[in-house]
Amino acid sequence: MTHPYQEMKDMKKHKKHYDMLGYICDAQYGIPTRCPCGGEIKTDVSPNPKYRHDFDTLPGSRYFTCKNYEIISFFDDGMHFRQPWAFGVEDEMRRLRMEVNDMAEEIAKLKRIITSTSRP
Repeated sequence: MTHPYQEMKDMKKHKKHYDMLGYICDAQYGIPTRCPCGGEIKTDVSPNPKYRHDFDTLPGSRYFTCKNYEIISFFDDGMHFRQPWAFGVEDEMRRLRMEVNDMAEEIAKLKRIITSTSRP
């Protein structure tokens, strides 16, 4: 039987790991600016399908990759990611379209308010 302090320490370590996996899933939307590990994101081109994530893209495709992906992916801790460029740009465009539509609705509402309260 392990000591309660050690059990609590292990439980906190596992919780931190699972929380970090959730952050990585959230970071996969849009164009990433930083990896959840804190590393920089670089844009690179895959010359051939050498990674397991290359199943749905052609060789020569662009990726957003954590600078530590190649170094640490050997250990496969799951804390770094490599996202296809097209997926990131598509998500970002979808987000920007929604933002522009919301602003257009707000401008139209303000125009209606201004024209209804102004007197000639």
